[in-house]
Amino acid sequence: MTLITLLQSSPMLFVCLTIILGLLVGSFLNVVIYRLPIMMEREWFAQCAELRDEAAPENSTFTLSVPRSRCPQCQHAITASENIPVISYLYLGGKCKQCKSKISLRYPLIEALTGLLSGIIAWQFGFDWACLGALLLTWSLIALTFIDVDHQLLPDSITLPLLWLGISFNLFAVYTDLSTSVVGAIAGYLSLWLVFHAFKLVTGKEGMGYGDFKLLAALGAWLGWALLPAIVLLSSLVGAVVGISLIVLRQHQREVPIPFGPYLAAAGWIALVWGQEINTTYLGWVAG
Repeated sequence: MTLITLLQSSPMLFVCLTIILGLLVGSFLNVVIYRLPIMMEREWFAQCAELRDEAAPENSTFTLSVPRSRCPQCQHAITASENIPVISYLYLGGKCKQCKSKISLRYPLIEALTGLLSGIIAWQFGFDWACLGALLLTWSLIALTFIDVDHQLLPDSITLPLLWLGISFNLFAVYTDLSTSVVGAIAGYLSLWLVFHAFKLVTGKEGMGYGDFKLLAALGAWLGWALLPAIVLLSSLVGAVVGISLIVLRQHQREVPIPFGPYLAAAGWIALVWGQEINTTYLGWVAG
């Protein structure tokens, strides 16, 4: 029996292996979430220096793979045994092996979240091309969520390839047909673009960033235009509840903007997994 046949015939084995894969990917996503904004900032400084006809700032090589991960306090190089998702954090007691400074709980939480969501995707889609695409979308949404939380930024280097990848999958009608995918991408971008300019015209302020337009366009490319209303409604509802709660609990100042990307990402993932059920329930409720 080949491995592919075994995975097709044993859903639980496939789910378990996908969870393990998700944990490993979650460890990599921690690197992406931390390093990608720094890489972008360095590139911006270099471009600004070039435009001013100045020498580019001298920086050491900094990519997703170089330099090696280190403790920010004592610069202790993280070994492979100290980098096992979740397990290493628990074994080390949440502290650096060398200097005993605390390691942020967010690292194992992102790893665990990635593993959990990957397992749900595997269970929902089974051993299929649709599962592969859904995993790629899930991992991208997790990275975008935490980058936006930290920097209020949705990098084009993730959102734009995500858009084209969604259209590419739907060339073969994996999630929806091609025309619905393309219309979804157009409608996703233009809907938030119009809201942005209407809000700016009325208030003189910018209510969201262009990255939000591109993210919704990407979700439209993956899931089609029919699920866009559910995504926007769900993300707006959750965003309003969380935002008001933070202000009431005085955990967030009114004048400080709250990133909208995490709510779009969460709503998009829910629509990916349960979108058809949500649409059916909603339409039945409206008709009733």
